[in-house]
Amino acid sequence: MAKKVVLAYSGGLDTSVILKWLVNKGYEVVCFMADIGQDDDFAKAKEKALKVGASKVIIVDAKKEFIENYVFRALKANAIYEGKYLMGTSLARPLIAKHQIDVAKSENTNVVSHGATGKGNDQVRFELTYLTLMPNAEIISPWKDPEFLAQFKGRSDMIKFAQENNIPITSTLEKPYSMDDNIMHISYEAGVLEDPKFEPQQDMFKKTISPKNAPDRETRIMIEFKRGVPVAATNVSTGKTFTGPLELFSHLNEIGAANGIGRIDLVENRFVGMKSRGVYETPAGTILRIAHLDIEGLTLDREVCHLRDMLMPKIAELIYYGFWFSPEMEFLMAAVEKSQEHVEGKVYMSLYKGNAIATGRESEKSLYDKNIASMDKLGNYDQTDAKGFIRLNALRLKLSAKR
Repeated sequence: MAKKVVLAYSGGLDTSVILKWLVNKGYEVVCFMADIGQDDDFAKAKEKALKVGASKVIIVDAKKEFIENYVFRALKANAIYEGKYLMGTSLARPLIAKHQIDVAKSENTNVVSHGATGKGNDQVRFELTYLTLMPNAEIISPWKDPEFLAQFKGRSDMIKFAQENNIPITSTLEKPYSMDDNIMHISYEAGVLEDPKFEPQQDMFKKTISPKNAPDRETRIMIEFKRGVPVAATNVSTGKTFTGPLELFSHLNEIGAANGIGRIDLVENRFVGMKSRGVYETPAGTILRIAHLDIEGLTLDREVCHLRDMLMPKIAELIYYGFWFSPEMEFLMAAVEKSQEHVEGKVYMSLYKGNAIATGRESEKSLYDKNIASMDKLGNYDQTDAKGFIRLNALRLKLSAKR
């Protein structure tokens, strides 16, 4: 009886070749696909997998789960890797791997496989999740397999193999860059982008319009938060309100893209040790992070805010490195959840030519007191108290200076 393996399958050249390679090695291959909002033809991919030799293709619609349980949880922490990257791929991988393990369990196997390269972060994200959720998992990682590497030294070998084995492909030898797409973002890397000086051409971008070509009028929106989570987005320009994680996020993607919001071009530090150049489009994620930071300014206690800000780089690093299901992540996110108890209210924003600008905010949980903050009123604040406050804070500075 053939050993069964569950393959994380995309329908592209790499995973199609891996599928056939596994079949040729005598495995029964169950292909798994997660719908997380990528622009894929799932019916066509399923048909192709079955034609190549898969015994079964399982497709899971995980778009809502992705937004609600991964993207919004990272948003509550304001997680951003190295101050730039909103981690659309990093957040998606543990979700895909989690469902892949669920499929493996339902198929009564502990063998799983993926097509991530041995040079990137995704191999780590997939495999750490596999081993956390199924400690006895047997992992087939072809791009780290000597036999596979000896057979496939590059894309030309893979294309030749596909042609010899009647695998339908659209790939050519010249691939200008690689892309990873989901509802949160699209990423571009490798190929021509490996030259960090190379300027991406406008026809590369798939999600957003160039800020140069964005409308000459602003789009006014309002985003409402409860416990740090966006619960409604109102397009003030049209009067329409969108609720529910998927509907809200999709609308912000649409209007963010139309206003050229969310493009970023950077060089980042991969977990495996090398630097990598990536270009990303993250319209809704960019808008929501700016809005979330803004409502926190009104509602979050100063010391809690500063402590959370100290935790954020570590949380972002854990997400980027693939430790989503780790004990330390659970520990840190418990603190983040506590910090968000009173983070609610409305943020008013202007979207214009690549910019998402907070223009106003209000909340019943506001810690802002106009009477105290005003320069025109005394409020419940005795300015003479500041004398002693400053003297006490200066005491150690004076002693240090005398020494």
